[in-house]
Amino acid sequence: MVAIVSTVAYLGLEARGVEVQCTLVAGLPAFVVVGLPDKAVAESRERVRGAIAALGLSLPPKRITINLSPADLPKEGSHFDLPIALALLAAMGVVDAEAISEYVVVGELGLDARVQPSPGVLLAAIHAGAEGKGLICPAAQGAEAAWAGSVEVLAAADLIGLLNHLKGQQLLSPPSAGVVEEAGFGPDLAQVKGQETAKRALEIAAAGGHNLLMVGPPGAGKSLLASCLPGILPPLDAAEALEVSMVQSVAGTLTGGRLTRTRPFRSPHHSASMAALTGGGLRVKPGEVSLAHLGVLFLDELPEFQRAVLDSLRQPLETGTVSVARANAHVTFPANVQLVAAMNPCRCGHLGDPALACSRAPKCAADYQAKVSGPLLDRIDLHVEVAAVSAADLILPPPTESSADVAARVATARRVQSARYAGDDARTNAEANGPVLDAHATPDEAGRKLLAQAAEAMRLSARGYTRVLRVARTIADLAGAETIGRIHVAEALSYRRQAPRN
Repeated sequence: MVAIVSTVAYLGLEARGVEVQCTLVAGLPAFVVVGLPDKAVAESRERVRGAIAALGLSLPPKRITINLSPADLPKEGSHFDLPIALALLAAMGVVDAEAISEYVVVGELGLDARVQPSPGVLLAAIHAGAEGKGLICPAAQGAEAAWAGSVEVLAAADLIGLLNHLKGQQLLSPPSAGVVEEAGFGPDLAQVKGQETAKRALEIAAAGGHNLLMVGPPGAGKSLLASCLPGILPPLDAAEALEVSMVQSVAGTLTGGRLTRTRPFRSPHHSASMAALTGGGLRVKPGEVSLAHLGVLFLDELPEFQRAVLDSLRQPLETGTVSVARANAHVTFPANVQLVAAMNPCRCGHLGDPALACSRAPKCAADYQAKVSGPLLDRIDLHVEVAAVSAADLILPPPTESSADVAARVATARRVQSARYAGDDARTNAEANGPVLDAHATPDEAGRKLLAQAAEAMRLSARGYTRVLRVARTIADLAGAETIGRIHVAEALSYRRQAPRN
């Protein structure tokens, strides 16, 4: 007899079906797991053995073979513990194989037979729903699994409770979906004194989903401005919240099944490796650029990141996805992020201030800024100089305009874009491309003339030309204008980095 239990293996945000097959045959006692298991899966033998012993049972003196099919698909993670244990118990006759045939099973086992959380339960629940099956998962993640919709979820705290439910002796209560947390806010723009140009650029970035680079001396408020961005962004809608939660589920950071309407804000340290930023590792996990999906990736001290690490962001910024290729797997994660970066103008940070700048200027600044490649800078829509705040600015009363006031204008502009791009792949102006961009972002005659002159004078690349149009469309949306005019193009060009001349 072969006992079969359904489970999943994760490849990026895809859950692939796996059959756990168990046989007991005569021979020398052994417990073997085959089917490309990694170290965590191979060690499940001891956890399963301990959990079954905690039930007061002992393994039969036979050769126990666990096959994870398909055998050519890599199996990673501790979530195979529970399906292996149930397949073994079914082969032993402890549980009815028919009772578990209609479920997808995931969960880690403790030596005391507790069912412990494991990453990716939300993806497993969505897969189970697509297969027309129910889901057996840890009790701590029942609220997370319940977000998958009309999927029957058995959330068990321990193995004995699950077995009692399957035998009809003690039924488990169906879990409720976790709460949806309302959007939380960070610092308020009212705390920022001065920096009107930077605040205007921040509003444009929020309204159109554009990438932003702030350059200025230390203490000018670049990090504070960046931390204010989540407070003016519109909250995630229901579909976006579920999309973000799927990434968090795979990463193991979704706790208590709580979905949030707050857009992600990730701020990795400049010592982050390429795997930490774009994803990877021995067991491929999403990196910071994927954890910031549909939110903000803030890179402070931009030139201090390794150049290869920064250049690895080129593809995600262009396509909205990141592909991690390994010898045994090729995984794609979503990475539709809004990049916000901050940097000093030079290593000492005081370029242009004769009292503080070093004696190596301007070569010091050129060397420092050259750490960031031109192709990456070309993908940033808005470049803004953030000047040092004077004492006169600091003693002024707080600004009257708060984040809520700016957020209202941003929300209005986003609603216009949602209606404009309904039925298209784009969600914001920053994602518009090709015929969609031509249809909605063609300037009037005066605007076209200015743009043509500026494209030659500023030596704009084709990408730079497109990004100027996108920013101009956002500026027009904030102004409530149907057509992009010369004034909108002029402001968009003022935020564009000019290519250096030889």
